Amino acid sequence: MISPKKTFLGVANYQALFSDPVFWQVTRNTLTLALFTVFIKLAIALTIALQLNRNPKGGSIYRAIIFSPTFTTSVAVAMVWTWIFEPTYGLFRYLFRALGSTSPDWVHSVQWSLPAVIIVLIWSGIGYDMVLFLAGLKNIPLEIYDAALVDGVSPWQNFIYITFPLLSPTTFFLTITSFIGALKAFDIISIMTEGGPLNTSNVYVLYLYQNAFQWFKTGYASAISLILFLLIMIITLIQNKLASRWVHY
Repeated sequence: MISPKKTFLGVANYQALFSDPVFWQVTRNTLTLALFTVFIKLAIALTIALQLNRNPKGGSIYRAIIFSPTFTTSVAVAMVWTWIFEPTYGLFRYLFRALGSTSPDWVHSVQWSLPAVIIVLIWSGIGYDMVLFLAGLKNIPLEIYDAALVDGVSPWQNFIYITFPLLSPTTFFLTITSFIGALKAFDIISIMTEGGPLNTSNVYVLYLYQNAFQWFKTGYASAISLILFLLIMIITLIQNKLASRWVHY
């Protein structure tokens, strides 16, 4: 990074990258994290929004509580959840004990480190998605539901044929932004697991950071950043291409 002599390497960094087993492990981790985080988070957020749209008693309080992780700093979220996952005195330990089992060492386990990160990312992002889903639900005219009620439509048919199609622009927007956010996940993973153990929870941006600012392999890190850009662009283009089949404006 600080050497006065700069050597042009051509595609050498990309050749090294594609032959690096850690890079492919990081790729699998990133895609797994993105898929599970996005779809589970959206499903939970939509379920909560549907319940809050019925204007239950204390609904504003529930909205505030669910939305609160959105404006909580990532450092605080990561530190609190690290304590919750702690197998000796963490909160999950008592939950597993009540279920007659023992809590795994989430953060330091090869099997559980990535699921632990996914749980935290889902929890911290539900509030934002819930608010946008709720706003989308409020914009659906009640006359449509009244007409469906007269026709004897069931609640499930209401959701499939009315709510979800009219909510599809919001769902499409959240799907794209959630995928981009998941592919760029960094801060919570960096604090909770540092990509370990054995890179089982390492992801693109953290691996990029490690190469650039810990090992000072800036050319290699630049190659990783370009691959990340291409991955985000390809996924976004695929989503845009498929949108015409299910998004209704």
